[in-house]
Amino acid sequence: MSETAAAPQAKPRRSVGGWLLIAIPYAWLLVFFLAPFFIVFKISLSEIAVAIPPYIPNFDPAAGWEGFTEMLGAFSFDNYVWLTEDDLYWKSYLSSVSIAAISTLITLIVGFPLAYGMARAPKEWRATLLMLVILPFWTSFLIRVYAWIGILKNEGLLNQLLLSLGLIDQPLTILNTNIAVYIGIVYSYLPFLVLPLYANLEKLDTSLLEAAADLGCPPWRSFWSITVPLALPGVLAGCFLVFIPAVGEFVIPDLLGGSETLMIGKTLWTEFFNNRDWPVSSAVAVILLLILVVPIVLFQNQQQKAAERGL
Repeated sequence: MSETAAAPQAKPRRSVGGWLLIAIPYAWLLVFFLAPFFIVFKISLSEIAVAIPPYIPNFDPAAGWEGFTEMLGAFSFDNYVWLTEDDLYWKSYLSSVSIAAISTLITLIVGFPLAYGMARAPKEWRATLLMLVILPFWTSFLIRVYAWIGILKNEGLLNQLLLSLGLIDQPLTILNTNIAVYIGIVYSYLPFLVLPLYANLEKLDTSLLEAAADLGCPPWRSFWSITVPLALPGVLAGCFLVFIPAVGEFVIPDLLGGSETLMIGKTLWTEFFNNRDWPVSSAVAVILLLILVVPIVLFQNQQQKAAERGL
């Protein structure tokens, strides 16, 4: 007879400190994310009015349960219907996603060699190179964007340099175009891609590349077969960190883009401040958040899979 199977061990009870550790981030999300989101969603179901604030709320919390039942019948989704009827809004969403995707691709093309070079640099130089990547964050974001106006305008530094070198005969029109927006986004968000990618490439086992070289694999092939697949988690993390904020960007397209630059951040600002249509602008913000939920969920799944693989 085999020995009697041991009784299953009871699951360890979580300590008070463990519950407190979990409760803090959930409380943070509840106060600073869910509560503002429900306030914005509530305003999006309201009606515009000439008042302060410029909307008529359909729900009064002081009315109690009767007010809640009236709220269910008073909620109107007319503002969301309006977003589908006016092509300005869905064109803004499509343009924002397109500009953010192109900017993310350019950032990856620029950032991958930079991160790879940092990871392969001598160890005594890596801290200095990492500091140089972070250095722009020591200056105000607004000042850095304004600096690009002086560089990209017709009489700016870039055109003066190209004219002095004889590469162009007349100044190039870069400012107030989508090209200037791409430059601004790539410059501003490049560290968000380089840092996670560098952290991933630095942990790369170089013995795998040495083994591939011993087996006769050329460097370009070992790069695409070994380095790129192992760096993919860092690539995805960096791309999401660039793409998600770039979709809702307002400052860069407002300062560097022209009248034809259509992004949802500018549309949202116009509805909120110029038209003072808080219900419609809140509906725009809610839809924008729902659009960004998809890449956020994908990013979380990627991070969870990477953690399970021990990367």
